[in-house]
Amino acid sequence: MTNYQEIFKAAEKYMRVRKNDVHIPLSFDYALRLIEKYPDADADLAAAGIILHDIGWYSIDEDDIFKKGFQSENFMQSDVRYLHESEGVRLSKEVLSSLNYPTEFIEKVGVIIDGHDTRTFAKSLEDEIVRDADKLWRFTVTGVSIACDWFKQTPSRYCNRLETDIIPQLHLPESIEMAKADLAQTRKALLCDVL
Repeated sequence: MTNYQEIFKAAEKYMRVRKNDVHIPLSFDYALRLIEKYPDADADLAAAGIILHDIGWYSIDEDDIFKKGFQSENFMQSDVRYLHESEGVRLSKEVLSSLNYPTEFIEKVGVIIDGHDTRTFAKSLEDEIVRDADKLWRFTVTGVSIACDWFKQTPSRYCNRLETDIIPQLHLPESIEMAKADLAQTRKALLCDVL
């Protein structure tokens, strides 16, 4: 497996928005755990995809990110959601080209990034890994803490939303197991049965 620190460093400036400098490393850890379960997956493709999947938020006004991308009625299909995906494809090409990755690899990463939030289906095993890892970090105490600010919800309400809305979106059985286990720990740590 490649040393992915070079991709992180090359994309670092694009991660300094929307808490992506927390979200992406946590999601990366989940992706690595899923990659271990699926030896047929292209580990380099899934790893690059998760590192770069949300760097497109860098190109969007921060007020628009939160008002249109997280708090509007149909936020998953908002213009800023599509824009962060297309900008992510563009910026990922710049990052990976600067590191001399082959064009075919760069295009495959772009296919994963394009639609990772707005598409209802995965196009490959690597896409499933990225899509699931992108969601799994939310089940941690850190993820709930950050997402509660994004969505203007209490931890208890957000944990309920994770169970009813996000777990059904996960693709891989291992992801569902991780989500349920992490959610139980998070609910306990945040006293969601009390608060």
